[in-house]
Amino acid sequence: MKHRYAVITGCSSGFGALMAIELAKIGFHIIATMRNTKKRAFLMDNAKREGIQEQITIHELDVTSSNSIEELKFHLKQLPSVDVLINNAGFAGAGFAEEIPLDEYRRQFETNVFGTIGVTQAVLPFMRTQRKGTIINISSISGRVAFPGLSPYAASKFAVEGWSESLRLEMKPFGVHVVLLEPGSFKTGIWTTGKQVTEKSLEKDSPYYPYMLKIQGYLDKNAPFYEEPIIVAKKAASIAMEDEPSLRYPVGKGVQTKINLKSLLRWKTWEKVILKTLYKN
Repeated sequence: MKHRYAVITGCSSGFGALMAIELAKIGFHIIATMRNTKKRAFLMDNAKREGIQEQITIHELDVTSSNSIEELKFHLKQLPSVDVLINNAGFAGAGFAEEIPLDEYRRQFETNVFGTIGVTQAVLPFMRTQRKGTIINISSISGRVAFPGLSPYAASKFAVEGWSESLRLEMKPFGVHVVLLEPGSFKTGIWTTGKQVTEKSLEKDSPYYPYMLKIQGYLDKNAPFYEEPIIVAKKAASIAMEDEPSLRYPVGKGVQTKINLKSLLRWKTWEKVILKTLYKN
């Protein structure tokens, strides 16, 4: 395979770092971006073990900064092609809607939605001119099935889903494919160290505090059964090699089942199932 180039955001850990490794292993040169390049050790240590460190270039990128995205565009102009973009950077905001300040919703959307849009806009001229390329937006089961206590994250991923549908239809005539990769719960830390719960919902005098505890208990109870994130990384690498990728790729145990059940069941039935599962006892 001739040299192909992939830009991946959020590569300091989790899905991003593992996807960079998997795509490098199949011959891609990776522009691995991260907000803090001092956190490169996890990625580069693994790359050295695989003997692919020369195929990975670290680039500082804050997806919420227009100036940072402009610097990325300048860097991309030095490349012979931009073949794959994986929009992975993001975090999970949580809490109950009444108590979440608008600024926290805005911060969630700045990263997960506007960050994805901004980086994609930087890459689109290259792919459109080439008349080829694949954009993989990392969505979530939460972009198809929303749960209480996670409205910032779910709303941001629902937005990414709708935007990606529109973008796919816009770019298809130019030979550019837009894909949604929809993981379920994996061992990435997003629901433990990466989850950012609004302060009020963690205070004992909050009317939602007992429900927040139940949701956290549900997440903690199921955490040992979460799958390894390498599954998602390998799926991303597989998609990157497809000539005609589909729009959506749910990945993880039970993800497709949840999506199917939500579409098949009446809302009242679905609602009872979710509330009983999360708030029992």
